[in-house]
Amino acid sequence: MSINFSTTSEYIESLPPDTKVVFRGIRALIKKLIPQGTERISYGIPAVFVENKPAVYFAGYKSHVSIYPAPRSHPDFKDELKSYKGGKGTVQFPLTDKIPSKLITRIVKFRLAEIKEKQAVKKSKSKTK
Repeated sequence: MSINFSTTSEYIESLPPDTKVVFRGIRALIKKLIPQGTERISYGIPAVFVENKPAVYFAGYKSHVSIYPAPRSHPDFKDELKSYKGGKGTVQFPLTDKIPSKLITRIVKFRLAEIKEKQAVKKSKSKTK
């Protein structure tokens, strides 16, 4: 049975106590890095959007907190993200470990740069038409 959340606060209240603590720390870091972002629930989990584009999704679980998308195949992250579980575009941070704030900061900044680059390409294409 899935629960439909309206806000990130509702989502957080559904998390196990230990997960809440870590999740709130990651949420605060993301808000600090993307103050212009709009937080909303998307695909059933919290996300921060920039100019109507998803910059980062984050979710809490019993034993970890995940961030999506994670640039696992990018050379600047490939080796470092090997030490974390996760799928092709996901990274899982175990609740038992310290929050890797520097890594999360780099991931979020990377995502913001990707969005900015895509928007620049889109503007460039629209000017040439």
